[in-house]
Amino acid sequence: MFSLGGLDENGKNMFVIEVDKNIFVFEAGLKYADELTLGIDYIIPNVTYLKENKKRIKGIFLTHGHDENIGALTDIVDDLGNPCIYGSKYTLEIVKDEFDNSNIKYKNMKEIKAYVPIEIGNVKIFPVNLSHSTPDNFGYAIYTKDGVIFYASDYVIDSLMKGAYKTDIGKLAYIGKQNVLCLLTESFYAGVEGFTSPRHRIAPLIRETLNNSDGRIIFNVLDSHLYRIQELFTEVEKTNRKIVIMGKRLKKIIDFAIENHYLYISKDIIGDLSNINDKNVVILNANEKDKPYYNIMRIVNGYDKFIKLNEDDTVFLATPIYDNREKTFYSLLDDIAKSGANVVSLSSKKYLSHHASNEDLMTMINLMNPKYYFPIRGEYKNQVMNAELAEMVGIPKSNIILKENGDVVTFKNGVMLDTFERVHNGSVLIDGTAGDDIGEVVLKDREMLSDNGIMIISVTLNKQTKEIMAGPEILTRGFVYVKDSYELINEIKKISEKIVVDNTKGMKYVEYNKIKNTIRDELSKYLINQTGNKPMIITVIQEI
Repeated sequence: MFSLGGLDENGKNMFVIEVDKNIFVFEAGLKYADELTLGIDYIIPNVTYLKENKKRIKGIFLTHGHDENIGALTDIVDDLGNPCIYGSKYTLEIVKDEFDNSNIKYKNMKEIKAYVPIEIGNVKIFPVNLSHSTPDNFGYAIYTKDGVIFYASDYVIDSLMKGAYKTDIGKLAYIGKQNVLCLLTESFYAGVEGFTSPRHRIAPLIRETLNNSDGRIIFNVLDSHLYRIQELFTEVEKTNRKIVIMGKRLKKIIDFAIENHYLYISKDIIGDLSNINDKNVVILNANEKDKPYYNIMRIVNGYDKFIKLNEDDTVFLATPIYDNREKTFYSLLDDIAKSGANVVSLSSKKYLSHHASNEDLMTMINLMNPKYYFPIRGEYKNQVMNAELAEMVGIPKSNIILKENGDVVTFKNGVMLDTFERVHNGSVLIDGTAGDDIGEVVLKDREMLSDNGIMIISVTLNKQTKEIMAGPEILTRGFVYVKDSYELINEIKKISEKIVVDNTKGMKYVEYNKIKNTIRDELSKYLINQTGNKPMIITVIQEI
C-alpha cells in the first residue's frame, strides 16, 4: 500500500491498497492552491501509476464529500477507465453535483451503507460510521488473509453527535478484536492536547452573535459542513430571524439534506431574496473549491449584485483558515474592518475543526489494537507527532510506519517487508477547465512575469537583402515605463540592432534562433547590470 497524496501535506488525499494484484483506491482529493501558485486553481495527485494499471482498479472508495477527498474525481476518472465509485448516499450526491457542474455524465457509482460489507474477490470491505462535520462519513475495514487494514478518515469522538454523524464505538471495538494488521489514521491535529470535543462546536458563538447583533448577519461556511449549518439553523430557530440561502449549489445541498433527514430544519425560517435587506436577516453564503473566500470577498468588495455590505452588518466566518491562504484571510479581515462592518471569526486556539486530537487518536489506537500503525494525512511533523502518540500507548517503534507519497509498504504473511519500493507520484496543477497539467515551466514563466515583467523586441527585415526595414521596436509591460526610460530603451535598440546586423549582413542563410538567443542573452546581462531586473525577453523577427 502507498499514498499518491496526503502525506507531508494537507489535502490531495489519495491512498492505494493492493491485495493480490487488485487495486483499491481510497479518496481522490484536491489541495487548494496558494498565493505562490500563480493563477493555479487547485492541485491534484499525479495518477500515472493508476493509469498504467487501470484494468486492476476495483473501485474508488470515498469516506466523505469534502474537496480534499473527492475534488480530483472530475479530473481523473476518464483516465482511469471510469472505475466504480463507492460512497454513502450523501457523499455520492455531492459527487454527482460536481460531475454535473463539469458536464460529465458518470453512471458508474454505487451507494453503500455503513455496516453492510462489500465483497470484491477475496477481499471484504466493511464501512463504519465516524463522526465528522459531514454526515455518513466512513472509515473502511479491509479484510485480507493477513488481517484487517483499517483506514480511518477524518473523525472526532463526540458522544453528542447522533444519527448519520455518530461514531459507533462498539463496532470499532468489534473490529479491533479481529486481528487488525494495520491502522491508518489522520495526523492533522496530532499535536493538539486532549479531545477535539467540545471545541469543534460553535453553537455558543452563534448564539452570542445573534444576541449581540442588531443588523444583518452574513454567515460564511463550507457548503459540505452540514453539522455547522445545522448548528446555525438550530440557533436561528430560537429567534425571530429568517435565513436566506445564497447560491443554487448550497440551496440544492440543503434541500437534499432536509429531504433525507441529514438536516432537521423548519422551512418556516427560510426566506428568499425579498428578505435580503431585512434588518434581522441571516444570509448563508458558501465557499467554492477552487476559490477559497471568493464569494465572501465579492460581497465585501462590493461586487455582489444582491448584497451590499453596510456598517450595521456582521460577517461571521465559520470557515477554517486554509493552509497557505493566511494572507488572503487576514486581508479579508482588513477589508471587512475598512467597510465598518463587524466580523466574527473562529480563533484557532479556542475552536477546532472536526479532526482527531491526540486523545481521539489514542482512543482509536486502543480500540483497534493494531499490529502496525501508519500515520497519514498531514504535514510530516504531524505524522511524527502521531507516531509518538502510538509509541506512548504501546505500539513498538519498529511497527510504526512513517512514509512519504510514493513510498510502498508491503506485508506478507502478516509481516512488513523492507522493499524500499517507490511508485511514480507528484502533483498536477489545474488551471481553468482544461484538466491538463500546467506544469512547472509555465508556473516559472508566470513567476518571472510577475516579478520582472516582459520585453518584446520587434524587427522587420527585407526578405531579399536581409537589411533592417523597421525597428527594432521595443514594447515592455511590467518592467519600465518607456517614456520615462528613454536612454535605457535607446541603448536596448542599439544592442539589438547590432546583433541583427552582425548575424545577417552578407549572409544567404540567416539563423534566426541564434539571433533571438543572442539578443536575449546580451540584453539580460545589460539589464541586470543597469536595473537589477531580468524581464522575460521575446524577439520577433519578420521578413517582407
